[in-house]
Amino acid sequence: MQPHSAQLGKINRLIILRDSDHGFYLDGGELGEILLPNREVPEDVEQGDEVEVFISRDSEDRIVATSTRPVCEVGDFVMLEVKAVNRKIGAFLDWGYPKDLLLPFREQLRRVKPGEKVLVHVYLDEVSNRIVASARTNRFLNKRRPEYDIADEVSLLIQEETPLGYMAIIDGQFRGLLHRERVSRTLRVGEKYDGYIAALKPDEKIDLSLEPIGYRRVTTLGDRIMTELAEEGGKLPFGDKTAPEEIRNHFGVSKKAFKQALGALYRERKIKVAPDSIEKVD
Repeated sequence: MQPHSAQLGKINRLIILRDSDHGFYLDGGELGEILLPNREVPEDVEQGDEVEVFISRDSEDRIVATSTRPVCEVGDFVMLEVKAVNRKIGAFLDWGYPKDLLLPFREQLRRVKPGEKVLVHVYLDEVSNRIVASARTNRFLNKRRPEYDIADEVSLLIQEETPLGYMAIIDGQFRGLLHRERVSRTLRVGEKYDGYIAALKPDEKIDLSLEPIGYRRVTTLGDRIMTELAEEGGKLPFGDKTAPEEIRNHFGVSKKAFKQALGALYRERKIKVAPDSIEKVD
């Protein structure tokens, strides 16, 4: 972000305009001069210096700067814990900031309780111009056709579990599905994983995988097998006849993917394969 373009609910780099008894005033551009209170001022800074601050509203609804960083900013999807519920307006979430984040009742999929964790999108309400949260995450996702290719590596945030598998938010923008047969372990809503684009469908739906796709999957797994062989003295207790569940438990991949990787390493004359073992070729 460029200096002087202050944005509410985000980390900004702003220039100190002047000193005062209450702290430093920063150049907030269209937001005007923004106070950074004395208790929040970093050491060894002066007028003209640039400081990194979070811009929010205080308890009296004034725009202020702080050096305290919450765990998320406007635009983020994040899992947060409910601290309290106000019967009139909604729930308050812990986002690592002195002033709790409001999750209004209208933005809840169902009524939440203190101690519960909920996946939300943090946004700036256009009417009140306040930072709030919404559990209706789908409406903040991008609806245009994504410009991905098959096998592209992406960042995934698990959104919800469905009968088909797990819906995930891709790179904070799109929605895709991890089919149950592609998942070898239990995933939790709100957790992040590295993933891959498995298929792009005509209806613009996206299929995902936690394993690399195609040749990339084989080479990545092959590298791991060679690393483990080096660490274990040149031999591993896995081979052609090893049960699929053992392969899945150890390597986190299907038996088919495992055999593809073994085949590639064997053709490169890097390994010998037996029914119940792999040996490194010197």
